[in-house]
Amino acid sequence: MAIERDLRGYGRARPDIVWPNGARVAVSLVVNFEEGAELAVEQGDAETERYGEVASTSPPGVRDLVQEQVFDYGMRAGLWRFLDAFAEADVRSTFMMCGRAVERVPDLARAVTEAGHEPAVHGWRWLPHALYGDAETERRDIERTRDVITLATGVTPVGFMTRGSQSAWTRDLLAELGFAYDSNALDDDLPYWSRTPKGSMLVLPYGFDTNDMKFFHPNGFVQPEDFSNYVSAALATLVEEAERGRSLMLSIGFHLRICGRPARFRAVKAILAELKRLDSRVWVATRADIAAHFREAALGRQGRCQSQPASKPAG
Repeated sequence: MAIERDLRGYGRARPDIVWPNGARVAVSLVVNFEEGAELAVEQGDAETERYGEVASTSPPGVRDLVQEQVFDYGMRAGLWRFLDAFAEADVRSTFMMCGRAVERVPDLARAVTEAGHEPAVHGWRWLPHALYGDAETERRDIERTRDVITLATGVTPVGFMTRGSQSAWTRDLLAELGFAYDSNALDDDLPYWSRTPKGSMLVLPYGFDTNDMKFFHPNGFVQPEDFSNYVSAALATLVEEAERGRSLMLSIGFHLRICGRPARFRAVKAILAELKRLDSRVWVATRADIAAHFREAALGRQGRCQSQPASKPAG
């Protein structure tokens, strides 16, 4: 199944969206809840996940306790830093949850939703959905993840994002399963509709540049200020464009094991302080709330267009 690339998007004819607090910039804080779902010999995998604080030095088939503990830190310590800081700043975020992680620590997943944050499906394991060879297997894992999150948290997730690339049919499955939005997109600054054979899917773009994973990149962030200053620059650009009437959205991505570490957490605090300083010029919301408002605004525009009388010919 071929996926057609769209290089044009909205072009100049971008929708005019005013978010609920009157701002034109929506900000989505995303925390990845995936520790315990990564590749690990401990879980019966052939090898250990190699993307981390340091690359695994264990050969395939040999358990790597060091790499496991790098991930474990996110759940054991990082999670609570994020929940406390978000509570202090009075902001709500979206937690992208891997099903296997939730299965292992359902009480921690429940703590997230009890604090008012949104759970979303992040795949059963922390692996790209492009690896699925058939739609039915992928469908079962999406449903399995949704069910495990619902059972643990009491909240049925309506959003989805996989690590890396989705498969050629992921978006079709999401539409068929009734998800409200898909976040596997890096191609715009505003939500948009994607047509699938199973119906329309609302896409909420994500970003890898305003993301703490760049602390793990050789040419990425080093000091916490590298990350917070970069995010502040992005916000400044979008606020300037919003003042000229443009509607926009920015995603800021965190990982429990990355920015949950004490030094890097200073970046989280600085970002939250900048969002507070911007006040009503931005709307900080969960992805589910952003999707709901965008959908309502789109329906409103459609209704206004249909209610307009047909233009009379000149003469």
